[in-house]
Amino acid sequence: MTHEIKLLFQTLKTWQQQGKKAVFVTVVDLEGSSYRRPGVRMVFNEDGDSTGAVSGGCVETEIERQAQSVFKSGKAKLMTYDGRLRIGCEGILHILIEPVFLSEELLKNFETALKHRQNFRIDAYYYPEVGEHKNAGTVVILNGKTYSLNPFFESVQIDDQECFSQKFNPLFQLYIFGAEHDAVQLCQAAKLLGWEVTIVASADESKSCDYFPGADALISPFFENIDTSDVDEQTAVVIMTHSYNKDVQYLMALKEIRPAYLGIVGSINRRERLLSTLLDYFPDISPEFLEQIHSPAGINIGAETASEIAVSILAEILAVIRNKKPEALRNKVGSIHG
Repeated sequence: MTHEIKLLFQTLKTWQQQGKKAVFVTVVDLEGSSYRRPGVRMVFNEDGDSTGAVSGGCVETEIERQAQSVFKSGKAKLMTYDGRLRIGCEGILHILIEPVFLSEELLKNFETALKHRQNFRIDAYYYPEVGEHKNAGTVVILNGKTYSLNPFFESVQIDDQECFSQKFNPLFQLYIFGAEHDAVQLCQAAKLLGWEVTIVASADESKSCDYFPGADALISPFFENIDTSDVDEQTAVVIMTHSYNKDVQYLMALKEIRPAYLGIVGSINRRERLLSTLLDYFPDISPEFLEQIHSPAGINIGAETASEIAVSILAEILAVIRNKKPEALRNKVGSIHG
């Protein structure tokens, strides 16, 4: 997940400013099942502090122990963790631990890529044999340029090396149109998922960003001046103003967008009135726009409170963007992630 990489890089930048050594940890392969799949990452520093996790908590202590030799030798190593020998996970994790130092150029260009919503890739080169390896490590590819995280790694793949490659999308973002109490709850819950959250309040509402803990921005444009240029396939939009007139005007302003998710909070009858009014103003509106609307927003989990409704909405967004039909995991046959 892009937000996890962002957090790891922010942490590493802070540790580097403090003069602390660190290691970068990547699950590069998996046999069987585990809490997280290959591609999950975390960082440790020489004082034992960490950010991120590669499991539900059963693996990290062993990773910290094995990382000590990396701090001493400066060489990357591959370790395995057999969860079958313990209660919990049922697979074997193959984990690359490597020294890490982020260059100023990498940090600057990474921030630029996030700001401009650009894709990037991370490749981890490793040997499948357990133990220390002189030439193993991870590289980040930004705009066609390669940056090594391991300062001792020469990023040239050798015949007997494996490569775990992972593409990252721009940070997922949520636009919340509305500034009432339930918008606060949705904002807070979305931030726990690592999403970038923008609150869109109408020009007549006297709310500040401080009213929405976790919000990255609050904007108050006039309806006719709403900028939708940042709305892309990594964007969800939820309209929850509790004002029929505002909902109609927002829908008019958003009629050309194609986000990953578009939801409207309200009843079925209210939805039908909104769409009918929209068609009165724009009889030639695209059927694709109308078909993408999820209203009432959310999945049926019996939500009552604002916090519960936020969970319901976020669950539907995740199901839509992951192309999954909500169901109880106890009813699944086979792999959870299948």
